[in-house]
Amino acid sequence: MTTIRQRRVGKGTEAAEDQPSEETNVKPDGKIPPDPPGGKLWNILSITVGGIVAISLGLLTSVYVATLHENDLWFSNIKEVEREISFRTECGLYYSYYKQMIQAASIQQGLHGLVYDNKTESVRTINILERMNVYQEVFLSILYRILPIQQYLEPVYFYIYTLFGLQAVYVIALYVTSWLLSGTWLSGLLAACWYITNRVDTTRVEFTIPLRENWALPFFAVQIAAITYLLRTHLQPAQERLTLMAVFIATFLFSLTWQFNQFMMLIQALALFILDCLDMLPTAKVTRLYIIQISGLLLVCVLQFFNSMILGSLLISFNVSVLVARTIQKNLKKGGLLNRLGKLILHVLLVLCLTLLINKFIKKILNLESDEHIFKFLKAKFGFGATRDFDANLYLCEEAFGLLPLNTFSRLSSTLLFYIYGFVLFLLTVAAVIVAFRNLSGSNQVQLKGKMEEYTVTLKPDAAYSLVHTILFGCLALSTMRMKYLWTSHMCVFASFGLCSAEVWKLTLKCLHLYTSQRTQVIKYSVPVITLLYISFKFWPGIMDELSELREFYDPDTVELMNWIKSNTPNTAVFAGSMQLLAGVKLCTGRTLTNHPHYEDKSLRERTKQIYQIYAKRSPGDVHGILRSFGTDYVILEDSICYERRHSRGCRLRDLLDVANGHIMDGLGENEPDLKPSLYPRFCEEIKKNLPSYTMHFTRVFQNKTFHVYKLAKHK
Repeated sequence: MTTIRQRRVGKGTEAAEDQPSEETNVKPDGKIPPDPPGGKLWNILSITVGGIVAISLGLLTSVYVATLHENDLWFSNIKEVEREISFRTECGLYYSYYKQMIQAASIQQGLHGLVYDNKTESVRTINILERMNVYQEVFLSILYRILPIQQYLEPVYFYIYTLFGLQAVYVIALYVTSWLLSGTWLSGLLAACWYITNRVDTTRVEFTIPLRENWALPFFAVQIAAITYLLRTHLQPAQERLTLMAVFIATFLFSLTWQFNQFMMLIQALALFILDCLDMLPTAKVTRLYIIQISGLLLVCVLQFFNSMILGSLLISFNVSVLVARTIQKNLKKGGLLNRLGKLILHVLLVLCLTLLINKFIKKILNLESDEHIFKFLKAKFGFGATRDFDANLYLCEEAFGLLPLNTFSRLSSTLLFYIYGFVLFLLTVAAVIVAFRNLSGSNQVQLKGKMEEYTVTLKPDAAYSLVHTILFGCLALSTMRMKYLWTSHMCVFASFGLCSAEVWKLTLKCLHLYTSQRTQVIKYSVPVITLLYISFKFWPGIMDELSELREFYDPDTVELMNWIKSNTPNTAVFAGSMQLLAGVKLCTGRTLTNHPHYEDKSLRERTKQIYQIYAKRSPGDVHGILRSFGTDYVILEDSICYERRHSRGCRLRDLLDVANGHIMDGLGENEPDLKPSLYPRFCEEIKKNLPSYTMHFTRVFQNKTFHVYKLAKHK
């Protein structure tokens, strides 16, 4: 079991911020008056200073997480096998393809090995580029081979430094988004500081480096920044085209680097749909964003050899349905309040029905079942019936897929982030409801125009999108802890924007009957500065202590296992075991696997359930037959799984297998009435007794405190 132990000693004022909002700085003829010469110079100076601060904060964040990684593992001092073991679970699997490309005789041979891979899943040849999102590993390995850096930088450092460098892109994108929303780079500075001080809840890059989300989220943040700029009014045609191109590139890169891209962009599409229905975004821009999402995903589909899971995604079905429904209902935004509400309800029902029909049709044609485990999990999670499905329960029992823990909010509150976020969220939600109501009241639009304007200024299209975006991703994070990183990073942007926004303070002060222009400007700058000072004084000592704490990687049992496999088994040997461990076996030894952690394939899920019978109550003959059907030569048993205590009864792996097999679970507690006792004892426990019925099939060849390796007899 991997642990971390204590390391042994030895071995300026911005004119741009003071400008009126875009809506109030327009002449009656629709033209934007030019800035005075002094104002333009001041704008350039402000943008220059803000840009330097953004880049500096991005680079500092990269150095910060890289230092934490080094201090936590002593990465520069440990052996190569220990470095590879530190890439836990699926991280090790993804990194193994980078290593495979680096070690290939040529780039062409490396690509051929990925397209015709027979070592990731035994007795099967699969296309890794089609199945997994590993183009980033391919690109990085090719870059490493062609650049003259081999003598100065090891492949592993080139890889991890790239990921840490992407954190700089991530922070800069968050900074720019907040700056665009508020009009002041002080807001971006606050967003970046919140991201760093809430690192535990905003990123996990320093200990899960190759995880797909660490590649994808920086591009998602860039996409959101580009959308925020796109939704500004009075963009020149050239500016709009360039921004759309930036949105497309960021969307494509985000989709290419993470298998869950379609679900994240579906939530984004829902946000656009809601705002378009409420007439809070320009329909033409929303349509272009729908098309960009579809085209970006289809381009990824082509690069992934027409991956059927992408073609059958809900995102494509939803976006097509919206475009079709809008064509059918051309007068959706005309009429009075009740008339429009009726049309809106029909429109939502039409889009929903079309989405389900199109998605069902595509999946029927393609015979697509790759993502069915996700919908089984969602069905069980939200209480639509209990399930004995092994795959669904495997997700339900993992803490990462449970509800967001309450202590998350106490951590976020300690930096004032959650308090300010809640205040801004409440204020803008109230403003959004008022604006939406008035937008739907078409007959009253002219009469209320004067009153409505102050709310329009408060909730511009980019702010409206940011509001709905944070609400929807907040719901996702609350329901599934693993997805909190999509919410908390945007929480930093949203809270800092609200704290530095003249419109937000104007609305607040008007509600309190305290509004003056001078007071608004003073509060707009003084409150963020005070917040920054508070964060600095409270958290700077802790950050310094964190950076001075030195530990080292320590996992002697796994190191011993990997060294034994490399030294005592043939290169063609096939290994069975837990998904998490086998990813490390592939990376460290290059041996063939029976199963692995990339779970988005139905046949692999069924295979994994069969392999996991080594932890169920099955006869030695049955287990041997199952393992040999997958070409297994060696099986690795882990005491941490066989005698698991991390989960409570009902969520241990052995319990999930027992229930799926119709057997009564071990230990005190209730069982469902139709479960029956097994005719056989638990395999992983009984095999250690060396009984004849077991030794005729399995011979123990390696053992330490954590692992037991058995060689399978090859019966005819």
